[in-house]
Amino acid sequence: MSSFALAGARIFDGQTWLDDHVLTVENGKIAGLEVRGKMARDLPVREAGGAMIVPGFIDLQVNGGGGVMFDGDCGVEGLEKMCRAHAMFGTTGLLPTLITDTRGSTETSVAAGQEAARAGVPGFLGLHLEGPHLSIERKGAHDPALIRPMEDADLAALIEARDGLPALMVTLAPENVTVDQVRALVDGGVKVSLGHTNTTCRTALAYAQAGASLVTHLFNAMSPLGHREPGVVGAALESGKLWVVLLPTVFMSIRWRLALHCGPRTARRAFLP
Repeated sequence: MSSFALAGARIFDGQTWLDDHVLTVENGKIAGLEVRGKMARDLPVREAGGAMIVPGFIDLQVNGGGGVMFDGDCGVEGLEKMCRAHAMFGTTGLLPTLITDTRGSTETSVAAGQEAARAGVPGFLGLHLEGPHLSIERKGAHDPALIRPMEDADLAALIEARDGLPALMVTLAPENVTVDQVRALVDGGVKVSLGHTNTTCRTALAYAQAGASLVTHLFNAMSPLGHREPGVVGAALESGKLWVVLLPTVFMSIRWRLALHCGPRTARRAFLP
C-alpha cells in the first residue's frame, strides 16, 4: 500500500487539537504526526478539506443500530449491520449489548457473537450481557420475570462464552451474584460491571475488591449518593478501581477514572486491551 500525508484537517492527538500538522500513513497504518512543511520526507499529500481527525470511539453498551436490535433473532448479519451503522458516526469498535432475556435467547446471542468474532466482523469487539442477574428493586426497563440469581450453570456458561469472544462484559448486581462468583468470572477473563443494584457502598467496595472493574450508567438504576449511605456512586468515588460510564443526561466534569460516553453512548476511553 502507498504512503501519503493527510493534510488540511484539525487533528486531535488525545490531548491537543493540532491545526498545522499532517498525519502520515504508511502501508495502511498511521505512522505519525508532523508539522506541515517540515516533513522528514517528501510524501504525496492528500487534502482533508477541513475535516476533523480523531481517535475512533469505543462503545461499551450498544443495544442496536442500523435498524437492528441485538436479541436472540439478530444473528451475525445483524451484528454486521450494527457495526457498520455506528462506524458512520465515528465508533470504530463496540460491544453489542443484550439486556435481560431468556436462557435460550442469551445462548443464541452469544453464539452469534462468537460467529462474528470468527468472521472478523469490523468493529466487533465482543459482547456486553446486561443481566439477567440484576436487582428487582432497580430493574429499570428489564423484565422482572426474567431476573434471577446466578447459578453454577450460568457461571460456567459465561466463562465458556468468554473463550469464544474477544471480550465479554457482564452487568450484574450483588443482590443476585456472590463475591466468589465475581472472582470466578474475573479469573475466567470476564469484565464485571456493577449495575441495576440497590446495594450499599460497603458491599460495592467488596465486589470491587473481588475484581469488579466497572459501573454501568452511573446514577441510573442504582443506590444513590446519600449523606449516610453513599451507595454505589460513593463506592465508585472511593474505590479507585472502578471505571464508570455516564449517560449524556448526567454529563458533567468529574475527575476520577472514567469511561466517558459521548453522543450516542460512545465511550471515549475503553477498558479493552
